[in-house]
Amino acid sequence: MTRRPPARPSLSDQATRDVSRRSVLKFASLLGAGAIAAPALAACAGPKTATNPAGTAGAAGAAGGKLSIVLNRNLVSLDNKLNQYDAAVTVQRAVREALTKIGDDLKPELVLAQSFEQTKPTVWTVKLRDDIHYSDKSKVTVEDVETALKMYFQVKAGYVASQFPEQPAFAKVDDRTFTLTTKRPVVSLNSLMSNILITPAAANKPEELGTGLGTGPFTIADANSGTGTYRLVRNPNYWGTAPKLDEVNVSYQEEEGARVIAITSGQADVIDTITPESAASLKTKSDIDVIETPGTRLIHLFYNFRKPAGHPVADPKVREALSHAIDHDSLIKALMNGQVTSAEGVVPKTLAGFAKTGDYTYDPAKAKSMLAEAGATGLKLRFIWEDSEFAGASRVLEAISQMLAAVGVTAELKMIPKGGEINAWRRGEAGDWDVLANGYGNQTGLALTNLQGQYGGTAEKEKTRDTYHGFVVPEITALLDQAAAEADESKRNALLAQAQEKIWALWPAMWAWTPNNVLAKRKRVATLNLRPINSYDLGSVAVSG
Repeated sequence: MTRRPPARPSLSDQATRDVSRRSVLKFASLLGAGAIAAPALAACAGPKTATNPAGTAGAAGAAGGKLSIVLNRNLVSLDNKLNQYDAAVTVQRAVREALTKIGDDLKPELVLAQSFEQTKPTVWTVKLRDDIHYSDKSKVTVEDVETALKMYFQVKAGYVASQFPEQPAFAKVDDRTFTLTTKRPVVSLNSLMSNILITPAAANKPEELGTGLGTGPFTIADANSGTGTYRLVRNPNYWGTAPKLDEVNVSYQEEEGARVIAITSGQADVIDTITPESAASLKTKSDIDVIETPGTRLIHLFYNFRKPAGHPVADPKVREALSHAIDHDSLIKALMNGQVTSAEGVVPKTLAGFAKTGDYTYDPAKAKSMLAEAGATGLKLRFIWEDSEFAGASRVLEAISQMLAAVGVTAELKMIPKGGEINAWRRGEAGDWDVLANGYGNQTGLALTNLQGQYGGTAEKEKTRDTYHGFVVPEITALLDQAAAEADESKRNALLAQAQEKIWALWPAMWAWTPNNVLAKRKRVATLNLRPINSYDLGSVAVSG
C-alpha cells in the first residue's frame, strides 16, 4: 500500500516537531518490520473525626516530611470549575473538599455531609457534619454550599456544571440541613456533588480560585497560578484525621524528559501522566515504583458537530469512513506500549452503565471506498489539541496524519500551547477546526456523567456554546434525561444502552481509547493509593527519609 507524505504539521515549536518525527520514524520502522499484524450513604463513610483535642488535630500522630509533585500540566487554580485535568483533583481536594467523594470502588462516600439521602424522587436531603470547619476554624455553613453550587453554574463554559442534567434548586431547612430539588429525578446527584468543592460564600466567585480557605488537610502557603507552583502546608486545624505530611510542593514541567530526570535524581517524589517509554525505563530503577491502574478517562478524536449541512464532516458516513483509516492496533503497540485500550463504545468500559456498541476496525480500502461514495475525496481536515492533553499526543497525531494521507486525506495539525486559548477554540471562537483530540475525565465512576456531559446537548445550551462541540441530538438527550430520572438500575442501564447505541451510530469520534492511569513515585513515598479516577488522597500519603 503506497502512503502519501503527510501534511506538514503546524506545531508550536521545533523541538516538539523533532521529537515527534523521531517517534514517527520509530513507528514507521515497526510497521515495516511487521509490527501490525442511588441509595442513601452510610454515615460512617468518609474521613473520620480526629480524636485529638480541638486545635491539635494536625499535630498529633503525624509522620511529617515534605513531598514534591511535578505535574505535566499547569495547575492554574485550586478549584475545579473549569478544570478538565483529573490528576489535578488530587491537589485541589487537599485544600477544598466536597460533600461527598468517589471511593476506590467508584461509589460515593460522605465527606462534609453527615447524610445525603434521596427523600423523595426529586428531592435529596443533606445534613452537614457538625464538626467541620475551615482552616481558620470558621464553621462551614449551608449558605457556603448554596453559593458554591451557584458559582459552578454561573461560570462560563463550566465543565462540572455541564455534567448535571439540571441545576438543583437549593432550600435551607436549618443551620445544618438543606434540600436539593430537581424537576425530574436525578439518581446520581450524590455522585455529581462530589465535584462541587466548598469555599466560604463571601470569597467564592464564578471563576477559578487560586487561593482562599478550604476545609481540607492542607492550606495554601504560596500560590502562583502563572507558573503553576504551589506550596501547601499542614492544616493544624483540620477537622478530620491529621495529614501525615508537613508540606507539599507542587510544580509542573511540560518536558517529560525533565520530569523523568527530576524523579530519578530525587528532586521530585511523584510525577504523573508519563509515556510508555518513560514508564518502561522507570520500572528498571530500584528506588522508583510505577503504579498503573485501569482508568476512567476517555480520549477521543472528536468531530466538530457545528459544521453546516453539506460539509463532509457533517456526514456520518464520512465520519465512519475516516475511522477505518486508523490503524489503532499499531498505534497501541508502537507508540503506546500497550498501556491503552481501544474503546468499544462511547464511554470507558470501566464506568457503571457502560454498554458495548462496537469496535473500531482498520480497513483503508473501505475508508477510500466510503469516502469516494460520499463524494469526499481530497478531504482536508484540521486537527487541534492542547499540548500534553495525553501522553505522546504530538507523535500519535503525526502518525495518524500519515495514516490519513494513505487514504487521500490531508491533515493539518495545530497544537494549542498549555495555558493558551483551547477553550476559545473548542467553542469555535478562535478559529475553525474539524477534529479535536481531547481527554474527558470522569470523577463519578458513572457512564451517565460522560453521556450527559458530552452527548446531552440542547439547542438552548448551544446558543451559548455550552454543548460538547455542537453535539445536539434531541432523541439522545431525551433518553439520557429518562435514564437520569430512573431509580431502577436495570431500567436505567437499558435506557443508557439505547442512548449509547444511537450515539455510536453517529460516529462522533474518529477513534477513542482509555489509557491506564500511570504514575511514578520514589519508594520513599508510602501509602499512595491511586484510584481509578486518577487521583489519590494527599492527606494519607507518608514519606520516609
